[in-house]
Amino acid sequence: MRFGAFVPQGWRLDLAGRPRSEHWPLITAVADTIERSGFESLWVYDHFHTVPVPTQEPTYEAWTLMGALAARTSTVRLGQMCTSNSYRPPAYLAKVAATIDVISGGRLEMGIGAGWYEEEYLGYGYEFPRPSTRIGQLEEGVEIMRRMWTEEEVHYVGKYYQLAGAICQPKPVQRPHVPLWVAGGGEQLTLRVVARYGDYGNFGDTLDEFVHKRQILAEHCREISRNPDEITLSSNFNVVIGATEAKVAERLQWIHDHYAPIVPEKQLDRMDRLYRNGLVGTPEQIIEVLSKWRAAGLAYGICYFHDLGHTDEGLRLFAEQVIPALR
Repeated sequence: MRFGAFVPQGWRLDLAGRPRSEHWPLITAVADTIERSGFESLWVYDHFHTVPVPTQEPTYEAWTLMGALAARTSTVRLGQMCTSNSYRPPAYLAKVAATIDVISGGRLEMGIGAGWYEEEYLGYGYEFPRPSTRIGQLEEGVEIMRRMWTEEEVHYVGKYYQLAGAICQPKPVQRPHVPLWVAGGGEQLTLRVVARYGDYGNFGDTLDEFVHKRQILAEHCREISRNPDEITLSSNFNVVIGATEAKVAERLQWIHDHYAPIVPEKQLDRMDRLYRNGLVGTPEQIIEVLSKWRAAGLAYGICYFHDLGHTDEGLRLFAEQVIPALR
């Protein structure tokens, strides 16, 4: 298995309690640790307002961070899980991504999805159409991005987007194009987009769900005569790791205490369940769980450590003991 890790960014309130002057030094320090520690990639979220509820806590913009981290790092790959197709016109996004791929020397991973955070859409003045429309826009957007990266001039007439001779120069460093991670597990629409365009798929909150959706994706691939093994399968994990079970319990309590002053009680209960049902345990316990995912076909795990805004102990423990056991 290969692994990536999210940097603290604020979206999930991981920077709450830290002065703004400390945010960028902290983000870059974590990026350096990820780069040195055996993770293949670092990741950000593409969101504007915090979750589980909007607050006045900072959320740093994804593609601004991509450019800055591309210049700040040397070897680690850089991704977003995932960019909302709705937030930027796809031709423009292709141009941004190509620029960052050049800045990074060919280290960009393009994560893309249909978008879902309605409160955020409306807050920023975007229309929030029904899912079938957003997924239709996603499919056209992904096609446009691939063409922008591989063709000299793009003319496109779709249901949602039209281009009249768009030029993307410079082209990305990576050939034939920047790897596309199409995120989402919608069985009738999104997984068809993964089958047609994805170099990577990203889905599955549980192992049973992952196995089921992998089968659906394979069926969609067969319909278009594509080998499903061409698509690398990934999933995201909320990791709470400790050297001992007592340390794990201590970290879970820290997460509860961290959220308690910020979010309503109903949402606090939700966050407690989210983390307790995540990838939780000692290194040995986590290796046992991930081994089952690997046997089911998972090739890439992207890890979120909530306490990275305050300590990198969990990330380091995961890198030292879990990654070598599953690599």
